[in-house]
Amino acid sequence: MKFPLQKLKQAGDEPFVFEEEVDIRELEEMKNDIRRIFPVHVKGQAVTHGNDITVTFSIDGEMVLPCARTLVDVTYPFKIDALEAFNLSPYHEEEDDSEVHPVQGEVLDLTPYIKENVQLEIPTRVFSNDNEAQDAAPQEGKGWLVVTEEPEENKVDPRMAKLQSLLDEKEDE
Repeated sequence: MKFPLQKLKQAGDEPFVFEEEVDIRELEEMKNDIRRIFPVHVKGQAVTHGNDITVTFSIDGEMVLPCARTLVDVTYPFKIDALEAFNLSPYHEEEDDSEVHPVQGEVLDLTPYIKENVQLEIPTRVFSNDNEAQDAAPQEGKGWLVVTEEPEENKVDPRMAKLQSLLDEKEDE
């Protein structure tokens, strides 16, 4: 999502309004939990005051994450409201104010900031509400296997097996 600076400056005191679908599938390839992400809907406005540009926008979309319990796919809808500040001055240094981003060249690219806000929205855990998903959980994998234990009442300590046989004989009488 790129905007020529000339277009933003032409708007003058009026906000420059934008609305667009943005494809950010590169997030799937990063080391995060996102299995799939669909194009996100970005809507917002940019206001220019001298060398400063303030962009307020909202991001609506859905991502697919693994269930923390069963590892099945869970669709996670999100809506993010964001505000980003930019400065056009060539003398502006990023260390001056970490919340204000410098603009290089003649184009303002919002895509990295959209990706950053979506990454910050990834929850630490999601759970599937579907009971069928509980049964669809993998029962084995590379180097592991789900093991269920027998009920305690059926187990007999091997050291006490002889005594158990005596008790069983008494019950039969």
